Amino acid sequence: MASASLLPLGLFSGNLFGNNRITEGRSRRVTAQYLSLGVKSKGSQIVGYEDGSALVSRRVVIGLALSVSTLLFHSPNAESAGLPPQEIPRLCDDSCEKELENVPMVTTESGLQYKDIKVGSGPSPPVGYQVAANYVAMVPSGQVFDSSLEKRQVYIFRVGSGQVVKGLDEGILSMKVGGKRRLYVPGSSAFPKGLTSAPGRPRVAPSSPVIFDVSLEYIPGLDDEE
Repeated sequence: MASASLLPLGLFSGNLFGNNRITEGRSRRVTAQYLSLGVKSKGSQIVGYEDGSALVSRRVVIGLALSVSTLLFHSPNAESAGLPPQEIPRLCDDSCEKELENVPMVTTESGLQYKDIKVGSGPSPPVGYQVAANYVAMVPSGQVFDSSLEKRQVYIFRVGSGQVVKGLDEGILSMKVGGKRRLYVPGSSAFPKGLTSAPGRPRVAPSSPVIFDVSLEYIPGLDDEE
């Protein structure tokens, strides 16, 4: 089956705390509102009432602070922002990157540029045929914004029919099954309106050039005939 989408999920951002502030009095006690919750306690936790608000001791405040910090450490946004970046699977590893430095660049009339990581030995896809491919999509800095390898599912689409960006269509049409290629797609053949990224991934600016590492895995139907 085809991958659900070539595009990443939308980015969510929000202000967790807003402009709320905690203030201290001379006795280092904080006014806890929302008495309607009906919180009751013994001993020194609730020390009195003042103007319809409960005054709580520092011990309670510290407990509340620890609870908030626990929520922060377990929230998805905190994990995506604070944890070390996960290792992203690639079609071209470090040794491949070094070899690519010596591979000649091919430039087409549309402005698409590419380097063959590996030349395939199978057939090339005719226009309109479905192809099964793996891809890693990157911004010019090399940061990944989408990848079929992470989804663990090949991406199946009809090549040459406008189902993917123009540069990817053009680049795959001249590949052979079993081949791997790095495509340098100009902005005019990429995402004219740009793309919002998944959390922790770079955003693609409108008409920004992008890079695709792509491997042509097989051509459904055509491979079966041969």
